Amino acid sequence: MNLIHLIGAGIAVIAGIGAGIGIGIATGGASQAISRQPDAFGKIMPVFFLGVALAEATAIYGFVMAILIWTTQSS
Repeated sequence: MNLIHLIGAGIAVIAGIGAGIGIGIATGGASQAISRQPDAFGKIMPVFFLGVALAEATAIYGFVMAILIWTTQSS
């Protein structure tokens, strides 16, 4: 397998780092917002889950791209 393809697959997996940071920031912000205004829990949580889902999607896309790069070059 070509070294360049392995490097490309590794870079694609790095997208998971950004997703982890984004989810951490979102969780911290939601926790602070709920602790300051517990009555707003119902309004905060749907927006929080939407943000987490979008951040996690980037990690999944990076992982899928890494798998595609790896499998197409191994044959």
